[in-house]
Amino acid sequence: MQFSFYLPCYWPDTGVHAHVMYSEMLKQATRAEELGFAMLGVPEHHFINYLVHPSPLLTAVKVASVTEHIPIITSVLVLPFLDMRRIAGEIAQADCLTDGRIHLGVGRGAFRYEFDRFGVTPAESRAKFDDSLALLKALLSETEVSWDSPYYTFAPLTITPRPLQQPYPPIWIAALKYQAIYHSVLNGYHVMTTPLRDPFAVARMQAGAFADAVAAGGADTAGRMFSMLRMLYVAEDEADRRAKLEIAYANHRRFVNVFETPGEVVDGAIVPIDVAETVEEIGDALLIGTAAECIDKLTPYAELGIFDLMLNMSFGASHADVLASMDRFAADVAPHFSGTRTEQP
Repeated sequence: MQFSFYLPCYWPDTGVHAHVMYSEMLKQATRAEELGFAMLGVPEHHFINYLVHPSPLLTAVKVASVTEHIPIITSVLVLPFLDMRRIAGEIAQADCLTDGRIHLGVGRGAFRYEFDRFGVTPAESRAKFDDSLALLKALLSETEVSWDSPYYTFAPLTITPRPLQQPYPPIWIAALKYQAIYHSVLNGYHVMTTPLRDPFAVARMQAGAFADAVAAGGADTAGRMFSMLRMLYVAEDEADRRAKLEIAYANHRRFVNVFETPGEVVDGAIVPIDVAETVEEIGDALLIGTAAECIDKLTPYAELGIFDLMLNMSFGASHADVLASMDRFAADVAPHFSGTRTEQP
């Protein structure tokens, strides 16, 4: 199992300018590369202070400018919200500017708040996603592309520049449910997923869906990769663990507001709402604890045969605490699992 690092740009205190948040994010990116993390993940979200990357490709280009070699994956580009003619050119440009370090994580979208404001219904997102993905691949790999569908109709055009990676950067599909994961693998894609704050049984189901699809596809699915996003923090001691659980709980109260409800947002700041889960239940679901506790929590994931675990440590802790958690992870946790170097910067 290898470990990657998530760059969420969670911004609970909007009184501090976003410039500070982005500067700290870049320092975390460079530290992640120095510590040997496998990839860097950058999400896409809009209108809220939860994951502040309106343009993940713009972030990726900047991250590439301060790192040397680590791949950067969009986690994810929300295709139903985007115009494929424009995003295809931006992908190709970003691939050139990052020297071919871009991976494309793509998905249908998740936050109800964003669906409502983009005027896209969750019900139509599947068909629009499928059409958009087919068009995106054609635009990146072919010239003089024309299209006629319920979502796009245009005369022949060629995206410029052309991507550095041929025929296009690696494509990962964001999927949560068994059938979505299974069919994404059989259709030729890598898969990224997350059990969110659900019990470990959901992670087991997701890993099982991937394994079942690889087995069913035989030689055709060889080389498929599977990444799972998990919130993790390596605490210094019990008091630190408890403090970070409270921070994760506050994060969850914002997440539920825009994920499951129409959303209450004031000047871009999500209002935390009451949730059914307790702090203790969130603690059981997330990978927050001392080094020894994190090893115990990670071991079942390793036993599932997960290829890549994408770690989110920036869920509200201070920048200094995130860096300290990264260092403790590299020194005291990662050596118990294969696939991650552990040099200190």
